[in-house]
Amino acid sequence: MYRRIFYILSLFALAITFSACRHDEEIFIPETVNVATPEYSSLSGFYLLNEGNMGSNKCTLDYYDYSTGVYKRNIYGYANPNVPKELGDVGNDIAVYGNRLYAVINCSNKVEVMDACTTKRIGQINIPNCRFLRFKDGYAYVTSYAGPVVITPDYKQHGYVAKVDTASFAVVDTCVVGFQPDGIEIIDDKIYVANSGGYMVPNYENTVSVIDLASFKVESNITVAINLEFLCADRHGGLWISSRGDYYDTPSRLYCYDVRKQRMIASLDVPVSSMCIDGDSIYIVSTAWSNVTMSNVTSYAIVNTLTHEKVSDNFITDGTDASIVKPYGIAVNPFTQDIYVTDADNCIDPGTLYCFSATGKKKWSVRTGDIPAHFAFLGTVR
Repeated sequence: MYRRIFYILSLFALAITFSACRHDEEIFIPETVNVATPEYSSLSGFYLLNEGNMGSNKCTLDYYDYSTGVYKRNIYGYANPNVPKELGDVGNDIAVYGNRLYAVINCSNKVEVMDACTTKRIGQINIPNCRFLRFKDGYAYVTSYAGPVVITPDYKQHGYVAKVDTASFAVVDTCVVGFQPDGIEIIDDKIYVANSGGYMVPNYENTVSVIDLASFKVESNITVAINLEFLCADRHGGLWISSRGDYYDTPSRLYCYDVRKQRMIASLDVPVSSMCIDGDSIYIVSTAWSNVTMSNVTSYAIVNTLTHEKVSDNFITDGTDASIVKPYGIAVNPFTQDIYVTDADNCIDPGTLYCFSATGKKKWSVRTGDIPAHFAFLGTVR
């Protein structure tokens, strides 16, 4: 996620218990805020992983409980008071698999494994410069830059995907891919990996590696665009791929690759900082930074996965977007279609989480940790 690394490195150079999962008596109470009325579905709540500033060990974990309407901040420290440095340095991804919660802590070179309901620490998986993860048939697949955080055109360390046994936390195999692999997606019997080359400015990577799941070997590479980041699979055989561009003359764009026909079917002039799919809609937030103007342009778009067209330039309809400094993360409740957008603000102070209705009206907002970014729903997602 070079966009985040670039911004945070610049700043750096300049300067428990939840009611949704258990009903026992709480001893340590995290910071809690009542933000909404209770709502009920098969979702208990969601976790929000706050990245924290690089080098500060300020990655934190928040939780929103649907059954109470209560938002809880910095819950990991309360659940695990004896863990040194708490979650660690730079949270990069988070997911629930089975009854466990997995948090990718990039610069701490680990995937933290917790009980999904209590966030009590179970263990960790040691993977250098780890980035994103997906799961399939009892295994976690984690992208790794493999080498240290060093930005230079001469960076020659290929990244890899680690195959992790979720029963033992052992890395049972690795598959070498391109330079600085970020987003990962699994479709049928293939793993797709977005190679960024983000440390190799201006010599970015431009491929998606395709790994055969059975042999765990790269079978092909798809040329897409420079500095790739996110991958999202729709339900029509489309793999949506975001490119961050070069922050100068090549803008961020969104692409769609048909995995069945094995060809590119869409290229959209839509910048992407974060995206998620709900139904046939891709919700996108963007903070498009330009090294020419030294400024950001923010946007909030919806793209239809059937027509491959942008259907909304701004899903926030009540003017609240004027209050958001740096839109950073996004998620959509699959039952209510409520839209959650995070604001990283100046990437130094605590951020803000906004909840919008499906029609784009603000329902509530709440303070988060530093650089709120990644969501994981707890419960059954249809």
